[in-house]
Amino acid sequence: MKIVIIGGTGLIGSKTAARLRNKGQEVLAVSPNTGVNTITGEGLAEALVGADVVVDLANAPLWEDKAVLEFFETSGRNLLAAEAKAGVKHHIALSIVGTERLPENGYFRAKLAQERLIKESRIPYTIVHSTQFMEFLKGIADEATVGSVARLSPASFQPIASDDVADAMADVALAKPLNGTIEIAGPERAPMNEIVARYLKAANDPRTVEADVHARYFGSELNDQSIVPGDGARLGKISFEDWFRQSQQPK
Repeated sequence: MKIVIIGGTGLIGSKTAARLRNKGQEVLAVSPNTGVNTITGEGLAEALVGADVVVDLANAPLWEDKAVLEFFETSGRNLLAAEAKAGVKHHIALSIVGTERLPENGYFRAKLAQERLIKESRIPYTIVHSTQFMEFLKGIADEATVGSVARLSPASFQPIASDDVADAMADVALAKPLNGTIEIAGPERAPMNEIVARYLKAANDPRTVEADVHARYFGSELNDQSIVPGDGARLGKISFEDWFRQSQQPK
């Protein structure tokens, strides 16, 4: 089986590709750096020749509202059209838990637009909704910091390690299309401010964290159910402590 991974050289893409190759699959991991561009269409038709499964892990280079919407709409249309011509049997996309619950967030709106295109196409599909990656905890702290204080929501938060995400994506790529959505999340749920405070302490970062119910999460004010999965989500195996320890090991 030939599996094409769009965004295959990124954090999740490279790990997913390695897992699938280890399972004996033919994997083509592509990105603009490898000459395949879903915005311009460059190299897309050639990459999809003989493809059975496409895993879309592409991400927008700019997160401004208009730019990110244009990226996911253009990329989605071009990719799905090329897949239809190539006879692809399963389209898989990685999206975000809570996309439908935070309409004021421009990035989430763009991901919803991408999902609509997938659902409206005739290609069998599976959409994977993931919680935030543990690898982005520092970015969350940075976004929320003024001076030496990070003000963060106490809403429930359940981040997942990228290795667990890659495990899930590889399993979905080898499974039958669901024509629906599944959710994945980390094994531990706690208030966002507490998890980020644990990260900063472990990293010997001197910043302090304050809980603020009105704090914005990349533009959105959260309630306790905004970005956590529902019952039945697939949970990862890697705890925060294990992930942090692994992240400190020499590459």
